[in-house]
Amino acid sequence: MAGHAQSTSPSVPVFKRGTSLLGLGALFALLYFVQGIVEPTDGLLSQPIKSLLRNWGYSAASTAWFISVLSIAWAIKPVYGLLTDFVPLAGSRRRSYLLLTTAVASISLLLLYLLPLTSEGVVLLLVMLIPCAVAIAFSDVVIDAMMITAGQPCGMTGRLQSIQWTSMYAAMVVTGVAGGALSQWGMQQAGFGIAGLACGISLVAVALLVRERRQSPEPAEIADRTRTGPAHAIAEMWQTFRQPGILAIGAFLLLWSFNPFSSTVLYYYSTEALHFSEQFVGSLTSWHAIGLLTGSIVYGVVCRMIPLPWLIHGSIVTGILATIAYWGYRDPTSGVIISITVGVVYAIGSLIQLDLAARVCRPETAGTTFALLMSLTNLGAALSQGLGGSIYEEMAQRWGYALAFQLLVAVGALFTAGCWLLMPLLNRHAVSSIKDEGLPPGRRA
Repeated sequence: MAGHAQSTSPSVPVFKRGTSLLGLGALFALLYFVQGIVEPTDGLLSQPIKSLLRNWGYSAASTAWFISVLSIAWAIKPVYGLLTDFVPLAGSRRRSYLLLTTAVASISLLLLYLLPLTSEGVVLLLVMLIPCAVAIAFSDVVIDAMMITAGQPCGMTGRLQSIQWTSMYAAMVVTGVAGGALSQWGMQQAGFGIAGLACGISLVAVALLVRERRQSPEPAEIADRTRTGPAHAIAEMWQTFRQPGILAIGAFLLLWSFNPFSSTVLYYYSTEALHFSEQFVGSLTSWHAIGLLTGSIVYGVVCRMIPLPWLIHGSIVTGILATIAYWGYRDPTSGVIISITVGVVYAIGSLIQLDLAARVCRPETAGTTFALLMSLTNLGAALSQGLGGSIYEEMAQRWGYALAFQLLVAVGALFTAGCWLLMPLLNRHAVSSIKDEGLPPGRRA
Protein backbone atom coordinates (compact mmCIF):
# COMPACT_ATOMS: atom_id res chain seq x y z
CA MET A 1 0.00 0.00 0.00
CA ALA A 2 2.88 2.35 0.50
CA GLY A 3 3.50 2.31 -3.22
CA HIS A 4 -0.04 3.44 -3.94
CA ALA A 5 0.25 6.19 -1.36
CA GLN A 6 3.46 7.59 -2.73
CA SER A 7 2.27 7.71 -6.31
CA THR A 8 -1.00 9.47 -5.61
CA SER A 9 0.18 12.78 -4.30
CA PRO A 10 3.27 14.25 -2.68
CA SER A 11 1.11 15.07 0.32
CA VAL A 12 0.43 11.44 1.14
CA PRO A 13 2.31 10.06 4.18
CA VAL A 14 5.04 7.54 3.48
CA PHE A 15 5.21 4.60 5.85
CA LYS A 16 8.04 2.22 6.56
CA ARG A 17 9.09 0.26 3.44
CA GLY A 18 7.02 -2.90 2.97
CA THR A 19 4.09 -1.63 5.01
CA SER A 20 1.03 -3.70 4.09
CA LEU A 21 -2.66 -2.95 4.35
CA LEU A 22 -2.55 -4.85 7.64
CA GLY A 23 0.25 -2.58 8.82
CA LEU A 24 -1.69 0.55 7.93
CA GLY A 25 -4.74 -0.91 9.60
CA ALA A 26 -2.72 -1.51 12.76
CA LEU A 27 -1.56 2.10 12.85
CA PHE A 28 -5.07 3.44 12.24
CA ALA A 29 -6.37 1.02 14.89
CA LEU A 30 -3.94 2.39 17.49
CA LEU A 31 -4.81 6.02 16.72
CA TYR A 32 -8.54 5.33 16.86
CA PHE A 33 -8.19 3.30 20.06
CA VAL A 34 -6.59 6.31 21.74
CA GLN A 35 -9.23 8.60 20.26
CA GLY A 36 -11.89 6.36 21.81
CA ILE A 37 -10.28 7.02 25.18
CA VAL A 38 -9.66 10.77 24.96
CA GLU A 39 -12.63 12.21 23.01
CA PRO A 40 -14.42 14.46 25.57
CA THR A 41 -18.01 13.88 24.42
CA ASP A 42 -17.94 10.14 23.82
CA GLY A 43 -14.91 8.52 25.47
CA LEU A 44 -13.51 8.00 28.96
CA LEU A 45 -14.34 11.61 29.87
CA SER A 46 -17.95 11.58 28.71
CA GLN A 47 -19.56 10.30 31.91
CA PRO A 48 -17.15 12.08 34.33
CA ILE A 49 -17.91 15.41 32.61
CA LYS A 50 -21.67 14.83 32.84
CA SER A 51 -21.28 13.65 36.42
CA LEU A 52 -19.31 16.76 37.37
CA LEU A 53 -21.96 19.03 35.87
CA ARG A 54 -24.81 17.11 37.52
CA ASN A 55 -23.04 17.27 40.90
CA TRP A 56 -22.56 21.00 40.38
CA GLY A 57 -26.33 21.38 39.99
CA TYR A 58 -26.64 21.68 36.22
CA SER A 59 -29.78 20.32 34.56
CA ALA A 60 -30.08 17.85 31.67
CA ALA A 61 -30.67 20.74 29.26
CA SER A 62 -27.62 22.69 30.48
CA THR A 63 -25.39 19.63 30.28
CA ALA A 64 -26.71 18.77 26.80
CA TRP A 65 -25.88 22.26 25.54
CA PHE A 66 -22.44 22.07 27.19
CA ILE A 67 -21.75 18.88 25.21
CA SER A 68 -23.19 20.51 22.09
CA VAL A 69 -20.71 23.38 22.36
CA LEU A 70 -17.84 20.90 22.52
CA SER A 71 -19.30 19.07 19.53
CA ILE A 72 -19.00 22.20 17.39
CA ALA A 73 -15.31 21.31 17.07
CA TRP A 74 -16.47 18.36 14.97
CA ALA A 75 -18.88 20.47 12.91
CA ILE A 76 -16.09 22.65 11.46
CA LYS A 77 -14.02 19.73 10.17
CA PRO A 78 -13.86 21.15 6.60
CA VAL A 79 -11.55 23.88 7.94
CA TYR A 80 -9.14 21.21 9.15
CA GLY A 81 -9.49 19.40 5.84
CA LEU A 82 -8.55 22.49 3.84
CA LEU A 83 -5.48 22.98 5.99
CA THR A 84 -4.24 19.40 5.75
CA ASP A 85 -5.03 19.13 2.01
CA PHE A 86 -3.61 22.44 0.84
CA VAL A 87 -1.51 24.14 3.53
CA PRO A 88 1.69 22.25 4.44
CA LEU A 89 2.97 22.66 7.98
CA ALA A 90 6.75 22.43 8.34
CA GLY A 91 6.92 20.82 4.91
CA SER A 92 4.27 18.21 5.72
CA ARG A 93 0.55 17.92 5.05
CA ARG A 94 -0.30 14.99 7.30
CA ARG A 95 2.46 14.08 9.77
CA SER A 96 3.12 17.57 11.16
CA TYR A 97 -0.57 18.21 11.76
CA LEU A 98 -0.91 14.88 13.57
CA LEU A 99 2.05 15.70 15.79
CA LEU A 100 0.69 19.18 16.56
CA THR A 101 -2.88 18.11 17.33
CA THR A 102 -1.95 15.19 19.56
CA ALA A 103 0.46 17.43 21.48
CA VAL A 104 -2.20 20.12 22.00
CA ALA A 105 -4.77 17.56 23.17
CA SER A 106 -2.31 15.98 25.58
CA ILE A 107 -1.28 19.33 27.11
CA SER A 108 -4.89 20.52 27.48
CA LEU A 109 -5.96 17.34 29.24
CA LEU A 110 -2.98 17.24 31.57
CA LEU A 111 -3.60 20.88 32.54
CA LEU A 112 -7.22 20.01 33.41
CA TYR A 113 -5.89 17.24 35.63
CA LEU A 114 -3.53 19.62 37.43
CA LEU A 115 -5.82 22.66 37.76
CA PRO A 116 -8.35 22.85 40.63
CA LEU A 117 -11.93 22.39 39.36
CA THR A 118 -14.92 23.62 41.38
CA SER A 119 -18.59 24.33 40.67
CA GLU A 120 -17.62 27.95 39.93
CA GLY A 121 -15.11 26.76 37.33
CA VAL A 122 -17.48 25.49 34.66
CA VAL A 123 -16.25 28.20 32.28
CA LEU A 124 -12.65 27.12 32.89
CA LEU A 125 -13.65 23.52 32.17
CA LEU A 126 -15.25 24.53 28.89
CA VAL A 127 -12.38 26.80 27.83
CA MET A 128 -9.81 24.07 28.47
CA LEU A 129 -11.86 21.36 26.75
CA ILE A 130 -12.49 23.33 23.55
CA PRO A 131 -8.87 23.25 22.27
CA CYS A 132 -8.72 19.58 23.23
CA ALA A 133 -11.89 18.83 21.23
CA VAL A 134 -10.61 20.84 18.26
CA ALA A 135 -7.25 19.01 18.32
CA ILE A 136 -8.89 15.57 18.48
CA ALA A 137 -11.34 16.43 15.68
CA PHE A 138 -8.46 17.79 13.54
CA SER A 139 -6.40 14.64 14.04
CA ASP A 140 -9.44 12.58 13.06
CA VAL A 141 -9.64 14.46 9.74
CA VAL A 142 -5.97 13.78 9.01
CA ILE A 143 -6.30 10.08 9.84
CA ASP A 144 -9.39 9.78 7.61
CA ALA A 145 -7.57 11.47 4.73
CA MET A 146 -4.75 8.94 5.07
CA MET A 147 -7.29 6.09 5.19
CA ILE A 148 -9.09 7.22 2.02
CA THR A 149 -5.87 7.68 0.06
CA ALA A 150 -4.63 4.23 1.08
CA GLY A 151 -7.91 2.34 0.85
CA GLN A 152 -9.88 3.85 -2.02
CA PRO A 153 -7.65 2.68 -4.94
CA CYS A 154 -8.21 -0.97 -3.94
CA GLY A 155 -11.78 -0.62 -2.69
CA MET A 156 -10.84 -1.18 0.96
CA THR A 157 -12.32 1.90 2.65
CA GLY A 158 -15.03 -0.20 4.29
CA ARG A 159 -12.51 -2.66 5.70
CA LEU A 160 -10.17 0.04 6.99
CA GLN A 161 -13.04 1.92 8.62
CA SER A 162 -14.22 -1.30 10.20
CA ILE A 163 -10.72 -1.71 11.69
CA GLN A 164 -10.71 1.89 12.93
CA TRP A 165 -14.12 1.78 14.53
CA THR A 166 -13.64 -1.68 15.99
CA SER A 167 -10.61 -0.25 17.79
CA MET A 168 -12.54 2.77 19.00
CA TYR A 169 -15.36 0.61 20.28
CA ALA A 170 -12.85 -1.68 22.00
CA ALA A 171 -11.57 1.40 23.82
CA MET A 172 -15.15 2.24 24.85
CA VAL A 173 -15.54 -1.19 26.45
CA VAL A 174 -12.76 -0.21 28.85
CA THR A 175 -13.64 3.45 29.23
CA GLY A 176 -17.30 2.78 30.02
CA VAL A 177 -16.46 0.84 33.17
CA ALA A 178 -13.57 3.17 34.03
CA GLY A 179 -15.64 6.32 33.49
CA GLY A 180 -18.43 4.93 35.67
CA ALA A 181 -15.97 4.04 38.42
CA LEU A 182 -14.32 7.47 38.36
CA SER A 183 -17.75 9.13 38.55
CA GLN A 184 -18.96 6.82 41.34
CA TRP A 185 -15.85 7.43 43.46
CA GLY A 186 -15.73 11.19 42.89
CA MET A 187 -12.45 10.93 40.95
CA GLN A 188 -13.67 12.56 37.74
CA GLN A 189 -10.61 14.76 37.43
CA ALA A 190 -8.29 11.74 37.31
CA GLY A 191 -9.86 10.91 33.95
CA PHE A 192 -8.22 13.98 32.42
CA GLY A 193 -4.80 12.76 33.49
CA ILE A 194 -5.39 9.29 32.03
CA ALA A 195 -6.61 10.77 28.75
CA GLY A 196 -3.65 13.15 28.56
CA LEU A 197 -1.18 10.27 28.93
CA ALA A 198 -3.06 8.29 26.26
CA CYS A 199 -2.64 11.21 23.85
CA GLY A 200 1.07 11.01 24.56
CA ILE A 201 1.05 7.42 23.26
CA SER A 202 -0.45 8.62 19.95
CA LEU A 203 2.18 11.32 19.76
CA VAL A 204 4.99 8.77 20.08
CA ALA A 205 3.37 6.42 17.55
CA VAL A 206 3.03 9.16 14.92
CA ALA A 207 6.59 10.35 15.52
CA LEU A 208 8.02 6.85 15.08
CA LEU A 209 5.81 5.25 12.42
CA VAL A 210 4.67 7.99 10.03
CA ARG A 211 7.07 9.50 7.53
CA GLU A 212 6.24 11.99 4.81
CA ARG A 213 8.24 13.38 1.94
CA ARG A 214 8.96 17.03 2.53
CA GLN A 215 6.93 19.37 0.33
CA SER A 216 9.12 21.01 -2.30
CA PRO A 217 8.28 22.58 -5.65
CA GLU A 218 8.47 20.10 -8.52
CA PRO A 219 9.48 21.30 -12.02
CA ALA A 220 5.89 21.47 -13.23
CA GLU A 221 4.87 23.39 -10.13
CA ILE A 222 7.66 25.90 -10.62
CA ALA A 223 6.32 26.61 -14.09
CA ASP A 224 2.72 26.82 -12.88
CA ARG A 225 2.35 28.36 -9.46
CA THR A 226 -1.47 28.09 -9.70
CA ARG A 227 -1.14 24.42 -8.78
CA THR A 228 -0.45 25.43 -5.20
CA GLY A 229 -1.95 27.88 -2.77
CA PRO A 230 -5.50 29.25 -2.44
CA ALA A 231 -6.28 29.25 -6.17
CA HIS A 232 -5.42 25.58 -6.46
CA ALA A 233 -7.45 24.76 -3.35
CA ILE A 234 -10.50 26.59 -4.67
CA ALA A 235 -10.24 24.90 -8.06
CA GLU A 236 -9.92 21.44 -6.52
CA MET A 237 -12.83 21.98 -4.16
CA TRP A 238 -15.01 23.39 -6.95
CA GLN A 239 -14.37 20.23 -8.94
CA THR A 240 -15.25 18.17 -5.88
CA PHE A 241 -18.53 19.98 -5.22
CA ARG A 242 -19.54 19.51 -8.86
CA GLN A 243 -19.83 15.79 -8.18
CA PRO A 244 -23.56 15.00 -8.28
CA GLY A 245 -23.47 12.78 -5.20
CA ILE A 246 -21.88 15.16 -2.68
CA LEU A 247 -24.92 17.31 -1.85
CA ALA A 248 -27.28 14.33 -1.87
CA ILE A 249 -25.12 12.35 0.54
CA GLY A 250 -24.54 15.43 2.71
CA ALA A 251 -28.29 15.99 3.15
CA PHE A 252 -28.78 12.31 3.93
CA LEU A 253 -26.02 12.29 6.57
CA LEU A 254 -27.36 15.45 8.22
CA LEU A 255 -30.88 14.05 8.58
CA TRP A 256 -29.71 10.58 9.68
CA SER A 257 -27.66 12.07 12.52
CA PHE A 258 -30.30 14.60 13.66
CA ASN A 259 -31.80 12.60 16.52
CA PRO A 260 -33.07 14.50 19.60
CA PHE A 261 -32.76 11.30 21.64
CA SER A 262 -29.15 11.66 22.85
CA SER A 263 -26.71 10.06 25.26
CA THR A 264 -27.12 13.02 27.62
CA VAL A 265 -30.87 12.42 27.88
CA LEU A 266 -30.19 8.72 28.43
CA TYR A 267 -27.68 9.51 31.20
CA TYR A 268 -30.03 11.83 33.11
CA TYR A 269 -32.98 9.44 32.72
CA SER A 270 -30.85 6.53 33.96
CA THR A 271 -29.52 8.34 37.03
CA GLU A 272 -32.53 10.48 38.01
CA ALA A 273 -35.59 8.48 36.91
CA LEU A 274 -34.33 4.88 37.13
CA HIS A 275 -31.84 5.67 39.94
CA PHE A 276 -29.02 3.64 38.40
CA SER A 277 -25.66 4.18 40.07
CA GLU A 278 -22.83 5.92 38.22
CA GLN A 279 -20.93 2.62 38.20
CA PHE A 280 -23.82 0.75 36.58
CA VAL A 281 -24.35 3.48 33.99
CA GLY A 282 -20.67 3.16 33.12
CA SER A 283 -21.03 -0.61 32.77
CA LEU A 284 -23.96 -0.06 30.40
CA THR A 285 -21.64 2.07 28.26
CA SER A 286 -19.23 -0.86 28.12
CA TRP A 287 -21.99 -3.31 27.18
CA HIS A 288 -23.06 -0.86 24.48
CA ALA A 289 -19.46 -0.71 23.25
CA ILE A 290 -19.34 -4.52 23.05
CA GLY A 291 -22.37 -4.34 20.77
CA LEU A 292 -20.74 -1.58 18.73
CA LEU A 293 -17.57 -3.62 18.38
CA THR A 294 -19.54 -6.67 17.25
CA GLY A 295 -21.49 -4.65 14.69
CA SER A 296 -18.29 -3.10 13.37
CA ILE A 297 -16.72 -6.52 12.83
CA VAL A 298 -19.88 -7.78 11.11
CA TYR A 299 -19.85 -4.82 8.74
CA GLY A 300 -16.19 -5.38 7.91
CA VAL A 301 -17.07 -8.93 6.83
CA VAL A 302 -20.24 -8.23 4.82
CA CYS A 303 -19.63 -4.72 3.40
CA ARG A 304 -18.21 -6.04 0.11
CA MET A 305 -21.03 -8.55 -0.36
CA ILE A 306 -24.11 -6.33 -0.19
CA PRO A 307 -25.27 -3.98 -3.01
CA LEU A 308 -25.01 -0.28 -2.17
CA PRO A 309 -28.78 0.53 -2.31
CA TRP A 310 -29.45 -2.25 0.18
CA LEU A 311 -26.76 -0.83 2.47
CA ILE A 312 -28.38 2.61 2.37
CA HIS A 313 -31.84 1.25 3.21
CA GLY A 314 -30.20 -0.86 5.89
CA SER A 315 -28.65 2.20 7.52
CA ILE A 316 -32.11 3.77 7.91
CA VAL A 317 -33.63 0.60 9.33
CA THR A 318 -30.78 0.11 11.80
CA GLY A 319 -30.96 3.76 12.84
CA ILE A 320 -34.68 3.41 13.63
CA LEU A 321 -34.18 0.14 15.50
CA ALA A 322 -31.32 1.63 17.50
CA THR A 323 -33.71 4.30 18.79
CA ILE A 324 -37.04 2.53 19.36
CA ALA A 325 -35.31 -0.25 21.28
CA TYR A 326 -35.19 2.16 24.23
CA TRP A 327 -38.96 1.91 24.64
CA GLY A 328 -38.16 -1.20 26.69
CA TYR A 329 -35.50 0.51 28.84
CA ARG A 330 -36.77 0.31 32.42
CA ASP A 331 -34.55 -1.84 34.67
CA PRO A 332 -30.96 -3.18 34.89
CA THR A 333 -31.68 -6.34 32.87
CA SER A 334 -33.39 -4.52 30.01
CA GLY A 335 -30.63 -1.91 30.16
CA VAL A 336 -27.91 -4.49 29.47
CA ILE A 337 -29.86 -6.28 26.71
CA ILE A 338 -30.83 -3.04 24.96
CA SER A 339 -27.34 -1.57 25.25
CA ILE A 340 -25.79 -4.57 23.48
CA THR A 341 -28.50 -4.83 20.81
CA VAL A 342 -28.50 -1.13 20.05
CA GLY A 343 -24.71 -1.20 19.81
CA VAL A 344 -24.76 -3.88 17.12
CA VAL A 345 -27.37 -2.26 14.88
CA TYR A 346 -26.11 1.30 15.38
CA ALA A 347 -22.53 0.37 14.47
CA ILE A 348 -23.70 -1.23 11.23
CA GLY A 349 -25.83 1.79 10.34
CA SER A 350 -23.16 4.37 11.13
CA LEU A 351 -20.43 2.47 9.26
CA ILE A 352 -22.65 2.35 6.20
CA GLN A 353 -22.85 6.14 6.39
CA LEU A 354 -19.09 6.50 6.76
CA ASP A 355 -18.32 4.06 3.94
CA LEU A 356 -20.81 5.81 1.65
CA ALA A 357 -19.11 9.14 2.31
CA ALA A 358 -15.61 7.70 1.77
CA ARG A 359 -16.58 6.22 -1.60
CA VAL A 360 -17.39 9.60 -3.17
CA CYS A 361 -14.26 11.46 -2.01
CA ARG A 362 -11.63 12.41 -4.60
CA PRO A 363 -8.13 11.50 -3.29
CA GLU A 364 -6.86 15.02 -4.12
CA THR A 365 -9.30 16.54 -1.63
CA ALA A 366 -9.95 13.53 0.57
CA GLY A 367 -9.36 15.35 3.86
CA THR A 368 -11.63 18.29 3.05
CA THR A 369 -14.44 16.38 1.35
CA PHE A 370 -14.72 13.63 3.94
CA ALA A 371 -14.46 16.23 6.69
CA LEU A 372 -17.27 18.26 5.11
CA LEU A 373 -19.56 15.24 4.94
CA MET A 374 -18.69 14.20 8.49
CA SER A 375 -19.17 17.75 9.76
CA LEU A 376 -22.77 17.59 8.56
CA THR A 377 -23.19 14.42 10.59
CA ASN A 378 -21.61 16.05 13.63
CA LEU A 379 -23.60 19.25 13.18
CA GLY A 380 -26.84 17.27 13.10
CA ALA A 381 -25.84 15.37 16.24
CA ALA A 382 -24.70 18.51 18.09
CA LEU A 383 -27.83 20.54 17.35
CA SER A 384 -30.20 17.67 18.06
CA GLN A 385 -28.46 16.87 21.36
CA GLY A 386 -28.97 20.38 22.73
CA LEU A 387 -32.51 20.55 21.37
CA GLY A 388 -33.33 17.09 22.71
CA GLY A 389 -32.09 18.01 26.19
CA SER A 390 -34.32 21.08 26.28
CA ILE A 391 -37.35 19.16 24.97
CA TYR A 392 -36.81 16.35 27.47
CA GLU A 393 -36.58 18.74 30.41
CA GLU A 394 -39.69 20.63 29.34
CA MET A 395 -41.75 17.46 28.83
CA ALA A 396 -40.46 15.92 32.08
CA GLN A 397 -41.72 18.91 34.07
CA ARG A 398 -45.19 18.56 32.49
CA TRP A 399 -45.70 14.80 32.17
CA GLY A 400 -42.93 13.15 34.18
CA TYR A 401 -39.64 11.50 33.27
CA ALA A 402 -41.06 8.22 31.92
CA LEU A 403 -43.49 9.70 29.39
CA ALA A 404 -40.99 12.38 28.34
CA PHE A 405 -38.39 9.68 27.68
CA GLN A 406 -40.81 7.54 25.66
CA LEU A 407 -41.98 10.48 23.55
CA LEU A 408 -38.43 11.58 22.80
CA VAL A 409 -37.58 8.05 21.65
CA ALA A 410 -40.51 8.20 19.21
CA VAL A 411 -39.44 11.61 17.91
CA GLY A 412 -35.89 10.38 17.35
CA ALA A 413 -37.10 7.34 15.38
CA LEU A 414 -39.35 9.54 13.20
CA PHE A 415 -36.45 11.83 12.29
CA THR A 416 -34.38 8.84 11.18
CA ALA A 417 -37.30 7.44 9.17
CA GLY A 418 -37.44 10.78 7.34
CA CYS A 419 -34.24 9.75 5.54
CA TRP A 420 -36.39 7.67 3.19
CA LEU A 421 -37.71 10.93 1.74
CA LEU A 422 -34.19 11.55 0.38
CA MET A 423 -33.78 8.13 -1.23
CA PRO A 424 -34.93 9.22 -4.74
CA LEU A 425 -32.36 12.03 -4.71
CA LEU A 426 -29.67 9.70 -3.40
CA ASN A 427 -30.40 7.02 -6.00
CA ARG A 428 -30.46 9.55 -8.83
CA HIS A 429 -27.12 11.16 -8.02
CA ALA A 430 -24.95 9.52 -5.35
CA VAL A 431 -25.45 5.85 -6.19
CA SER A 432 -24.95 6.36 -9.91
CA SER A 433 -21.78 8.40 -9.39
CA ILE A 434 -20.29 5.72 -7.18
CA LYS A 435 -21.05 3.07 -9.80
CA ASP A 436 -18.94 4.97 -12.28
CA GLU A 437 -15.83 5.10 -10.09
CA GLY A 438 -14.49 1.76 -11.32
CA LEU A 439 -14.54 0.12 -7.91
CA PRO A 440 -14.00 -3.63 -7.71
CA PRO A 441 -17.08 -5.70 -8.62
CA GLY A 442 -17.72 -6.61 -4.98
CA ARG A 443 -18.17 -2.92 -4.19
CA ARG A 444 -20.61 -2.03 -6.96
CA ALA A 445 -24.33 -1.73 -6.42
